[in-house]
Amino acid sequence: MSGHSKWATTKHKKAVIDAKRGKMFAKLIKNVEVAARTGGGDPAGNPTLFDAIQKAKKNSVPNDNIDRAVKRGSGLEAGGADWQTVMYEGYAPGGVALLIECLTDNRNRAATEVRTALTRNGGSLADAGSVSYMFSRKGVVIVPKAGLSEDDVLLAVLDAGAEEVNDLDEAFEVVSEPGDLIAVRTALQDAGIDYESAESSLVPSVTVPLDEDGARKVFKLIDALEDSDDVQNVYGNFDVSDEMLAELS
Repeated sequence: MSGHSKWATTKHKKAVIDAKRGKMFAKLIKNVEVAARTGGGDPAGNPTLFDAIQKAKKNSVPNDNIDRAVKRGSGLEAGGADWQTVMYEGYAPGGVALLIECLTDNRNRAATEVRTALTRNGGSLADAGSVSYMFSRKGVVIVPKAGLSEDDVLLAVLDAGAEEVNDLDEAFEVVSEPGDLIAVRTALQDAGIDYESAESSLVPSVTVPLDEDGARKVFKLIDALEDSDDVQNVYGNFDVSDEMLAELS
């Protein structure tokens, strides 16, 4: 689990300075628009929107783009698409289970792009239910270390419902039940602790350890999947060592 989160955290940091920044911006803006449509355009009364905006800002998405997405989602401005969430299940090389979450306005296109990315990179689509049972929905907050100790973070979140705090080298990962996510995030804010992202995530119950060759193949496949505008998140049950992660990234 921590291997996957750490990989995702490292990758997003890198994405801000490489050619994929535009794609990442588009996905973060889509999150904002959908959150505004689902729960209204006021972040104070819509915690999901609040977190989507925070994540977009932390990743340097311009405020104008964020504001327009909120207006589109809440119906104050025309142009919002009919986004639908679709989940695909698949396998990567080495028997790694994948859940591929799409946010799309065209299910046929999303299905084709997911299938193509999988088959071209040694993966395959799986039947519904054959992979999803290996994952649980959790609340995940990423907290940059910035001089903090694990005890500092634990002290702030323990009474708010946090289940565990994992060390990801440059950050801590705080895991909770999805219903406790807002309480955990609020507890961090009340303690004056800055956080990078707070969102509902899919966490694997069993992980598959990978060697360097296996990790390269899995990362290549996930990169191909995330290259699709329709793919919003990819969750995998792989685990890689810190040393290998540093070498690969």
